[in-house]
Amino acid sequence: MYLVLVMLFSFTSLHGGDFLMPEEAFKPYAKVNSQMNIVAGVELGDDIYLYEHALKLELKDSSGVSISKIDAPKTTNHHDEEVYLTSPEFTIKLKNDAGVTGLQDITFVLSYQGCSELGLCYEPAKIEYKLSIDTAALDGLQEKIVEPLKSTNSATQEKSQMDQIADTIKSGSVLAILLTFFGFGLLLAMTPCVFPMIPIISGLIISQGEGITTKKAFALSVTYVLAMAVAYTIAGVLAGLFGANLQAALQTPWVVYSFSFVFVALAFSMFGFYELKLPDSLVAKVSSPGKRSGFVGVAIMGFLSALIVGPCVAAPLAGALVYIGQTGDALLGGLALFFMSIGMGIPLIVVGVSAGKFMPKPGAWMTMVTAIFGVMMLAVAIWMLEKVVAPSITMILYSLLGIGFSFFLGVFDNKGHFFRHSVAMVIFIYSVSLFVGFLAGYSSMTEPLGFLKQKEVITSVGSKKEELAFEIVRSVGELDTLLEKNRGKKILLDFAADWCTSCKELDHLTFGDEKVKNKMNEFVLIRADVTKNTDEEKALSKKYGVFGPPAILFFDKDSKLISSKTVIGFVDADTFLKHLNSI
Repeated sequence: MYLVLVMLFSFTSLHGGDFLMPEEAFKPYAKVNSQMNIVAGVELGDDIYLYEHALKLELKDSSGVSISKIDAPKTTNHHDEEVYLTSPEFTIKLKNDAGVTGLQDITFVLSYQGCSELGLCYEPAKIEYKLSIDTAALDGLQEKIVEPLKSTNSATQEKSQMDQIADTIKSGSVLAILLTFFGFGLLLAMTPCVFPMIPIISGLIISQGEGITTKKAFALSVTYVLAMAVAYTIAGVLAGLFGANLQAALQTPWVVYSFSFVFVALAFSMFGFYELKLPDSLVAKVSSPGKRSGFVGVAIMGFLSALIVGPCVAAPLAGALVYIGQTGDALLGGLALFFMSIGMGIPLIVVGVSAGKFMPKPGAWMTMVTAIFGVMMLAVAIWMLEKVVAPSITMILYSLLGIGFSFFLGVFDNKGHFFRHSVAMVIFIYSVSLFVGFLAGYSSMTEPLGFLKQKEVITSVGSKKEELAFEIVRSVGELDTLLEKNRGKKILLDFAADWCTSCKELDHLTFGDEKVKNKMNEFVLIRADVTKNTDEEKALSKKYGVFGPPAILFFDKDSKLISSKTVIGFVDADTFLKHLNSI
């Protein structure tokens, strides 16, 4: 013991005056420059160096603002460690994640640890700085989160499809942008957003009567599509400027019930119970009879159909909304949305013109065609109710509609045409299976008798088919709690709503795929339910820049958003599986 004390006394006597105190060895600082970047660093004393692995630059209590990129000086290899031998300075670039405005107070945390060349290592240190950021000077959702100090030398950073589209609007020529979005619209015409509009526009054309010409059918179809495009454009511009989701607001139960009733009324009109038209006195004031009254009704139906029947969000739409929100350029963003809507409407114009061109001559066929479109209108009404009622209710409604239609077609009339009789029999069998499935408490439209298969599986295997289990959140607080609880795990966050058609398609076709399901089980699955569009749900969507479902976000093991991996809109199982494998 005496020998150890002598050695310590000798070491202190020799070097005690040479070692710097911690406050002399390290002088950290952090400030905000005019570009709203954080400039931070550590002034090093003589013979002092910093370890790169121990240096961390982080934000704390900074909701809505995050780090997008860190510019760091080069390190030096020193005794097989990457270190800073001279005083390092870092430029931390920020971004606006959630569209926050005004001054935002944030907490910047600087952590470091270093040693002296004389052989002494200092304890790790962590210092917090309270800073104020003017969010108006920040870019939103453009640059991606990168690992501090690790990716500063990479040539480019990965961007999500949504951000790439937003950048395309910024950098491309106006003509190229409009043509690109027109092409996006043509592709989106093949999605569930547009399918429900096909029977609507067909029924509207058919309801004009037997005297309709191809020219008038074309004019009515164009009127419908233009009104639809105007609706999409207005809703999109408002969403981009104010973060409002007009389409979501219009999915409230009373709106859905009302619009569903409109389709029931249209259907009964086609069945001949009454004739829907404006009062003759009003028509006489507006125009000559039969000239414009039809156009007004078609335009109104097109406008409302876009907002209520076909609300969906896809990458092109989200990209345009991000661009509008970032730049405030509602003119170019709105034009892009308008041309996208026109692209979506081209197939509808073709359908509308066809309905007018191939109108059957008066007689039995006319009665049959109008009845078919009446049934299609009722099917659309039931489809709308799926958003606000239990699946079992819509299942029994579809069943009753199908059984009634099969009897109209003469399902048990052996004297009818073979093709007509065959179609009626198929509809009858499927409708009866829906009815049986309903009685058994099952609610699958694609597998109405799936409960029989389930029993067989339970008997032979002993367990039901495993389903994905999502934890449901409806507010920022609920999500933050789950993110904190699941630190150290990969997290998938799915924004969905009961009224979202593409969300249901994702659930059934993509999430239902066995390979996708197995891969998704590697993630903590959270679902942000924004069905009711409450203030809490809107705040949750706004925080993550989501303009509407479906949207799938991913978080790393530090519970940080991986912006470049965000998925907007429907993706098929194979594409989504590749995407999951890249995370």
